[in-house]
Amino acid sequence: MDASESTALISLLRSQPVASLATLHKGAPAVSMVPFALLPDGTGFVIHVSQLATHTQDMVQNPAVALLVTAPLAAADSPLALPRASVQGSARPCPPESPGYEAARHAYLAKLPDAESLFSFGDFSLFVIEPEAIRWVAGFGRAMSLVGARMHEVLGQTA
Repeated sequence: MDASESTALISLLRSQPVASLATLHKGAPAVSMVPFALLPDGTGFVIHVSQLATHTQDMVQNPAVALLVTAPLAAADSPLALPRASVQGSARPCPPESPGYEAARHAYLAKLPDAESLFSFGDFSLFVIEPEAIRWVAGFGRAMSLVGARMHEVLGQTA
């Protein structure tokens, strides 16, 4: 991955407001949509979800999840050429009393300020998805994987 590819990846993750969230629901794959934000240091993806949503219970029962973030359709001539990032990770609750809560809440609201009123709803809570691997498709035929220290280095950069 060169500098322009890592810059494009971080730009996508910091600019796009929603991701597809894949969980296991009663042993079967399930996909939903969630607004998300990336923590400034790149250590996690923050989502704010309702306890009433099946994906929230899925994450509690099995924290292994994946996120898919894609560029807008206008970003490529063909859907196959759309830049996209698939993130494999582990979801953990981030309750108000946890040390990282304020940073996670701030990152989420900095990207999604219209969601502030949802923080007053008792059934909504923050989760942080800690990335373990990222598959980055920069365009048609331009795919690469990121893991470990290199992944954290790229995620921690600013766009």
